Amino acid sequence: MSSIQEQESKYIINTYGRNPGETPLFVKGEGSYLWDEKGRKYLDMVGGLAVNVLGHCPPQLVEAIQEQSARLIHCSNLYYTEPQVELARLLVENSFPGKTFFCNSGAEANEAAIKLARKYSRLYSEGKGHEIITAENSFHGRTMATITATGQPKYHEGFDPMLPGFKYAPFNDLEAFSSLVGEKTCAIMIEPLQGEGGIHPGTQEFIEGLRELCDKNNLLLIFDEVQCGMGRTGKLFAWEIYGVKPDIMTLAKGLGGGVPIGAMVAREEFARGFNPGDHASTFGGNPLACAAALAVIETLLDQGFLEKVEELSSYFREKLEELKEKHSIVKEVRGKGFMLAMEVEGDGKEILKYCYGEGLVINVIGGKVLRFLPPLNISREELDCSLEILDRVLSMFA
Repeated sequence: MSSIQEQESKYIINTYGRNPGETPLFVKGEGSYLWDEKGRKYLDMVGGLAVNVLGHCPPQLVEAIQEQSARLIHCSNLYYTEPQVELARLLVENSFPGKTFFCNSGAEANEAAIKLARKYSRLYSEGKGHEIITAENSFHGRTMATITATGQPKYHEGFDPMLPGFKYAPFNDLEAFSSLVGEKTCAIMIEPLQGEGGIHPGTQEFIEGLRELCDKNNLLLIFDEVQCGMGRTGKLFAWEIYGVKPDIMTLAKGLGGGVPIGAMVAREEFARGFNPGDHASTFGGNPLACAAALAVIETLLDQGFLEKVEELSSYFREKLEELKEKHSIVKEVRGKGFMLAMEVEGDGKEILKYCYGEGLVINVIGGKVLRFLPPLNISREELDCSLEILDRVLSMFA
């Protein structure tokens, strides 16, 4: 055990369950690779949990951070700053006419969406609506409002009472969502592609049906794209796959490429629900974070970038399906783009441990689901390398 690992257990609250005997200590990253303190190289198929969309320390991101940090890191949202306005413009011009609120994380972005939905309803929808319907098995964050919105009881345990005003329906069950709509409902909030819940894509019928349901009942449709947004599916935003625009969209993770930043984009008619003083963030949208996000989104918008994501993610999915046919331990492959899962029979954490030993970084959720969230600019050769390692490891569990 290194001195860093010893100090971690002494000084840091244990919220991530790191294992000193198994969890690597990373000291360097470049491209699709990480290095531990012993100089060992690992191929990263987790990408900081969908954060490092351009890989580790990409030159354009490093340059943007260096240049902005030498000019202006932070002042206050009391004042105008150029990177913030430019980033908001790019987000709006590439999504839908609206306005943007900046914060620091996905949970904060979802908090803003929840507050805006309720405030708008109070101001412009006869003041009755405050209830929000979310999906079972969803994940929206770890603040009190967002764990309440999260449709997984395990995240509620020990934090009761939950906030009032949330109802839950099975994901992809349009009839169940419809049955919960009442005069107190103000919004429906979902992940178009569930992440933490095990990588479950919404069906076309379900997503389209939610849009129709919200339009019919004057409800806001909120898409949490914290994990599935920013090019992860091969489209800049996951809702583009379905051709269904939300009223509010939340972003984080990949938006800053590793620098903390979150955003809520709301259609202009709904954005007017917030007035000065209704919501704010001291650090949200500061010049440094926005400069980083600009470097990311400009790269994603480069000609051919997202098309390459679609091409290589389809290739990777096909190869995972081949591994499924080869190894009986694999029960299902699912997901979209570079947000993919392989569900296995048995203990996924054992597979994770052996992957570490082979120099491959993957992630396990729910004990049985291997999650793949690689950098979006990963090469075909690197994908092949990950597949070779995964094949060897799965063979150990035959």
